[in-house]
Amino acid sequence: MNHRVRLRGEALLPVLAVAALIFSGEAWGEEARVQAWPQWRGPSRDAQVKESPPWPKDLATLTREWRVELGPGYSGPIVWGDRVFVTETEAKTDESVRALDRATGLELWRTRWSGAMSVPFFARKNGDWIRATPACDGESLFVAGMRDVLVCLNIETGAERWRVDFSDKLGTPLPSFGFVCSPLVMGEHVYVQAGGGFVKLNKRSGEILWRTLIDGGGMNSAFSSPIAATLHGIPQLIVQTRETLAGVAPDTGEILWSQKVPAFRGMNILTPTLFQDGILTSSYQNKTFFYRIEKEDSGLKVREAWTVPVQGYMSSPVIIGRYAYLHLGNGRACCLDLQEGKETWRTNPFGEYWSMVANGDRILALDEQGELLLIEADPREFRLLDRKEVASAEAWAHLAVSGDRVFVRDLRGVSAFVWK
Repeated sequence: MNHRVRLRGEALLPVLAVAALIFSGEAWGEEARVQAWPQWRGPSRDAQVKESPPWPKDLATLTREWRVELGPGYSGPIVWGDRVFVTETEAKTDESVRALDRATGLELWRTRWSGAMSVPFFARKNGDWIRATPACDGESLFVAGMRDVLVCLNIETGAERWRVDFSDKLGTPLPSFGFVCSPLVMGEHVYVQAGGGFVKLNKRSGEILWRTLIDGGGMNSAFSSPIAATLHGIPQLIVQTRETLAGVAPDTGEILWSQKVPAFRGMNILTPTLFQDGILTSSYQNKTFFYRIEKEDSGLKVREAWTVPVQGYMSSPVIIGRYAYLHLGNGRACCLDLQEGKETWRTNPFGEYWSMVANGDRILALDEQGELLLIEADPREFRLLDRKEVASAEAWAHLAVSGDRVFVRDLRGVSAFVWK
């Protein structure tokens, strides 16, 4: 059944290339767009660096340029033009956003609001602080606060443009683990899992246009973040709730296809990743799945193409060629052949979490223990080129890469490293 609530009628969007819709960068120019790391997992939300020289074969010349101490937070830093945006939880009561100078770390502005909350006791060992990574379109910054609040800020001044309190507006309970989903900005709209469902908002006003995939909120609130895709010529948003993977029409909110994804206690956390005409996902204490999307006369259909008995958890994969590199719930990393549906290698354990960014055949992986790994993507064997300690505190936030700089957010601050 398509549980879709239509809140406002609107005309169909023109059929445009998805990449052109996401971040035009008109306000800052082409150089700002190329240097941007504007959202969760980068410009295309696939953790790929596509317009940068190859990285060196070691980390010897990667040098810390500056560091700014912060309150705790899981949100990844994002970059637009000459600015780095970071979030934090302060004094266990407030949330704040800072704009820092990209070259020096100098604070340009800070915006703060009351909004902290506590997560359930079994998740508290990792803290109660802000989780979702903001998104930037070159004019506004879209920040998800823990108490199911989305705040839009002017990136020049930090002034608030609008805010939506989903719990108050939609009458839904607070998400038990806080607002986890990282917003997706596409064209004139923002998409996010909040308010007990998947929501589309007008990015200029914050008006809610529709809500679908309704789960009721509370303990059922989703963890995963959506991506944009075009499959069989049909633009869609790939959304993973705690139980369901679905393709959603970005204009109307119509469910184009859906598939139940089994996971222990609904722990579907990582971001689904696109490969050709299919989607890779992996769930906690279950399996890794590859679902193929097929076009029939009646519409799009989803089919399970293969599974392998490796269990992802929080770390989203990167795909290079036909191979996926995935960090698992047991701390090991593995390589999967996406065409054959088989595992080609698996490592000994590392830490509990990796955030990964790929550039050509090289992968930077930030281990939650504060160690940065440089890996050569080889489907035949695990090839660790170098490793370097870049944080003395735990580092759960996703890496950001902008030109020759790498930004690392740990629980005590953010550091900028540069390839010398």
